[in-house]
Amino acid sequence: MKITTEPVEIAGVRCLVAAPAQKSATGRFPAILAYSDIFQLTPPHVRIVQRLAGYGFVVVAPEIYTRIEPAGTVLDFEKDRERALADAEKVALADLDRDVRAVLAAVAQRSDVEPTKIGVIGWCFGGHVAFRAAMLPEVRATACCYGTGIHNGELGASRDAGSLERAHEIRGELLLVWGRNDPHIPADGRARIHRRLDEAGVRFEARLYDAEHTFMRDEGARYDAEASDRAFAAVLDLFRRM
Repeated sequence: MKITTEPVEIAGVRCLVAAPAQKSATGRFPAILAYSDIFQLTPPHVRIVQRLAGYGFVVVAPEIYTRIEPAGTVLDFEKDRERALADAEKVALADLDRDVRAVLAAVAQRSDVEPTKIGVIGWCFGGHVAFRAAMLPEVRATACCYGTGIHNGELGASRDAGSLERAHEIRGELLLVWGRNDPHIPADGRARIHRRLDEAGVRFEARLYDAEHTFMRDEGARYDAEASDRAFAAVLDLFRRM
């Protein structure tokens, strides 16, 4: 499916919107909010956002440093690593949650979006953001790809975000994508998350691949094409069920 891609400000947050170029039978498509890692809207993130849109979704990728960096800032995976880590440490949890709610509400009002079919996906830092977004009642499905800090409560400036303790608030389906060789989310951390989700009665599926952290980022030594494609297929299955 052909798509269009454009930068848009939504609820005061700079976003990239990738959407089908053709009209649907109803004029509306399911929507997905796509949260990036700490480097913001890098070429690998843009490519996966566009790939999702090509399957018939309006995909909205918000910048996570709205209050920290100038609009449109993209950080290099190698050269800007320290800056990205420092920016991530400055993100206030309350601001992050507020922006997620505001963008989600605005996306639901778009004329090309079916408001009853909204999902969220995120990678790394964005995977944790997606996990918190899953607690909002209007979110039907969420994919957390190697979400960092869920197991130990670290997110942005917060060392005790309490996300896992709020797992019972998740009402939609949840997909967890993990890399077996990811040092940031060890086996006991994954087990803790799964155990808590089971206790909370959340409908979730966990997929574990023999891969490293950021294995879906299609640049660099950690990229695993096979694992990435298998994970992407699982993500598609999830969002097609919305």
